[in-house]
Amino acid sequence: MSALVHLDGREVRATLRMSAEVVVVGSGPAGAAVARRLARDGVRVVVLEEGHHVEPQDFESTGLRAMASLYRDMGTSIAFGNSPMPYLQGRAVGGTSVVNGAICWNFPKPVHDAWAQADRALGEALPFEAITRAETELEARLGVHPTEEHVAGQKNLLMARGADALGVEHRPIRRNTAGCLGSGRCLQGCPHGAKLSMDLTLLPDAVRDGAQLVSGVTVTHVLSDARGAYGVRGRSAAGAQVEVRATRAVVLAASAIQTPVLLRQSGISQGPVGDGLMAHPGVSVTGRFDTVVRNFVGATQGHEVTGFRPEGLKLEALGFDLSILTSRLPGVGLELARRVAELDQYAVYGAAIRAEGTGKVRPGPLGPLVRYDLTEEDVRKARRGVRRLGEVLLAAGATEVYPGIPGFDSVVRDPRRMAAIDDEGSLDPKAYTMSMTHLFGTARMGSDRAHCVVGPDFQHHHVDRLYVADSSVFPSNLGVNPQLPIMALAHLCAERILA
Repeated sequence: MSALVHLDGREVRATLRMSAEVVVVGSGPAGAAVARRLARDGVRVVVLEEGHHVEPQDFESTGLRAMASLYRDMGTSIAFGNSPMPYLQGRAVGGTSVVNGAICWNFPKPVHDAWAQADRALGEALPFEAITRAETELEARLGVHPTEEHVAGQKNLLMARGADALGVEHRPIRRNTAGCLGSGRCLQGCPHGAKLSMDLTLLPDAVRDGAQLVSGVTVTHVLSDARGAYGVRGRSAAGAQVEVRATRAVVLAASAIQTPVLLRQSGISQGPVGDGLMAHPGVSVTGRFDTVVRNFVGATQGHEVTGFRPEGLKLEALGFDLSILTSRLPGVGLELARRVAELDQYAVYGAAIRAEGTGKVRPGPLGPLVRYDLTEEDVRKARRGVRRLGEVLLAAGATEVYPGIPGFDSVVRDPRRMAAIDDEGSLDPKAYTMSMTHLFGTARMGSDRAHCVVGPDFQHHHVDRLYVADSSVFPSNLGVNPQLPIMALAHLCAERILA
């Protein structure tokens, strides 16, 4: 048993009953931030996490093995719709922070302004200054700083070169790291403990101040009656029933997928719970260079192009291990074999899209049922994203890039052909290989009880003492990586509970 975990569900073989003032479901950025803030004020907190605790030295070195041990559904979760796409979620103590790129963006003020304009009560309850205050505290604890050049690696430096050549704004990505060695292992879990994920920062803070963390427990029901929520029930990894009673609050921080599923499974279906799923779908493009790049080393995501944000696009360098990098190459047979022999000469860049599409989440017999549809404008953004990625790669010195759009050139060497994608690229959503990241909105926050699930104070509109602290409550997507804003709002949720 680790010093961080109070009980490991793999060892809980008999009925377990616990009590606390507040029970928190989920130990990712939202759950960890809530638990830390509450425990600091002496509140008795129990945190329940479905995944297990893994020490840095035990993280798997390959992407496929890491997905099997640290990702939900082994990384195979799919959102169905007009362009079926995978969405990746960590399942471990520390949640997705264990396997993400450590990217930290501040809450965009224009997004906050839009929230406040649409719902004045929301703007008053969550003033931008309060969000900024919470972010500042969290940034200091998490060591957020720009990626240093000496750990960036060639793929990131080449992105900077390409953006410079095109005259577009770019910058090193701000990340929550300390002593990064540029090993390129963020998505598998940092083997050096240099990524300051929740299991190394906010959760130890909470445990130091008295919180108890129970891993390996799947929560299946929120317990409530006419007086409000009073606990949760679930099952340990060893098959035993687990019940935690809470005298003060139940806080759901299980993600924009798992939180609405848990609410509906508990018979708490008032409001648009599970509706309004939003995301940042992403496309990627691979480029070949005549020089050594080694896409699989250096900061996993260490540089970004921000100059295309007015187009709804943010470009990032991507780092993959060899097994996943190979899947990004075109060709079959001898052609593919030739490319595989040159694996150290490729770079992969991705574009996150601020999409307009929405979807829904429902409980299913084998797990969550997720549907998400792109709008026609989203497809145009995806097409433009491929163009911009190819242009940056070519400007950085790539000799050829692979757009991956059926019906268009499989290999492009001329920037003029990349520009032609805007006219010749398909508008069929299925023509673009995409993945969903950054999920929002399935238990949205607002003052309108008919159209929102929780109020501006994070408390459920119909069930007292039930709070939602994760990105489910966001009324819109952000257009940027949400890890830090999620923690900041969860911090404020804890302050509402304290109040």
